[in-house]
Amino acid sequence: MNVALPETGYHYNVMRRAIELIDRGGEGMSLDDLAREMGMSPAHFQRLFSSWVGVSPKRYQQYLRLGHAKALLAERFSTLETALSTGLSGSGRLHDLFLRWEAMSPGDFARAGAGLTIYWGWFESPFGPALVMGTEKGICGIAFAAETGAEAAMADLTGRWPKATFVEDVMRLRPWALSAFGAGEGKLTETPLFLIGAPFQIKVWEALLTIPSGQVTTYSEIAGAIGAPKAVRAVGTAVGRNPVSWLIPCHRALRKSGGLGGYHWGLPVKRAMLAWESARAEA
Repeated sequence: MNVALPETGYHYNVMRRAIELIDRGGEGMSLDDLAREMGMSPAHFQRLFSSWVGVSPKRYQQYLRLGHAKALLAERFSTLETALSTGLSGSGRLHDLFLRWEAMSPGDFARAGAGLTIYWGWFESPFGPALVMGTEKGICGIAFAAETGAEAAMADLTGRWPKATFVEDVMRLRPWALSAFGAGEGKLTETPLFLIGAPFQIKVWEALLTIPSGQVTTYSEIAGAIGAPKAVRAVGTAVGRNPVSWLIPCHRALRKSGGLGGYHWGLPVKRAMLAWESARAEA
């Protein structure tokens, strides 16, 4: 059962096609040309993008270009050491939402989810179909299936906690999912997270939580911020294993060169997230 946020899945599919067009050399395409390729009128195409990100399609094209990551790194680099030195309070402002989080104990993590009930459901999100999972304490997993497919996304998350009991319960998760994707209509002030990972992974995810929306950092900066400057490769692995995509913003971690690096749920999704946040920041 999918629960849709108004038109968001449709928006992402259109935007994904726009990325493909731009990647094929369409950066200089006019509004009329882009709309024609999308099979839409220019007015409808303009309205769709403006309602999604608050800027024109032409401006949005700039955010989708491959060089945008380098520009972000030069202009909106977020230093993490200062943020982490003040200590994490357990709640922070992210995507204009409040997050409240806690982590599973190392001993519980070692038991691979034994004795844990994890609820799951499918929702439409601004970035295509999203698989949301949660315990009694909060969201523990968000996967995006636009690039990987639904079966792979489900197998990926359930495989992380193989001894847990998984129960489909869309309505239980619905308030958290709506809040996570910005459709809570002000009824929910906090999105609770329950981080299930090894101690080193939790440290990396804590660091990711300090990166403000619209800003980025590097894998090496994260490694230095958590006191492991030589563990850049291990940090990259931990970033890739982040189970709560979007809310724990692993999409904001870039290579030192300004390259996008990898993204567990597909690079088009990562680029779309960075473009969406940049557009919202400047709208």
